Amino acid sequence: MPLVRISLIAGKSDAQKRKIADAAHRALVETISIPAQDRFQIITEHAKADLIYDPTYLNITRTDDVVIIQITMSAGRTLEVRKSLYRRMADLLNQEAGLRKEDVFINLVETAKENWSFGNGEAQYAT
Repeated sequence: MPLVRISLIAGKSDAQKRKIADAAHRALVETISIPAQDRFQIITEHAKADLIYDPTYLNITRTDDVVIIQITMSAGRTLEVRKSLYRRMADLLNQEAGLRKEDVFINLVETAKENWSFGNGEAQYAT
């Protein structure tokens, strides 16, 4: 059910982008228990001038390797589960994609389950 949008500055290889996508997905599977086949990701590359970020906000030093990950998913997870997701995703992106943890920006957007349609014009999760 998560929809993952990955934004980064253009120039990374296809293999590097795949490592980033794979690490992000693995973190979701491991921490919020989504099925492995529940994978919907959009990677968007931006010119350097089109991805604007503060390089030191909250005393975190960011570089042009910054990756902004926005996850839209159904509401209902505890704060501890969300924190676990952020930690695991930063760890995996560091270990498997070589990103600095400081360059991993994650935004979680929660929505009601009835706001999803996975095809056929149906609200599969609506109850």
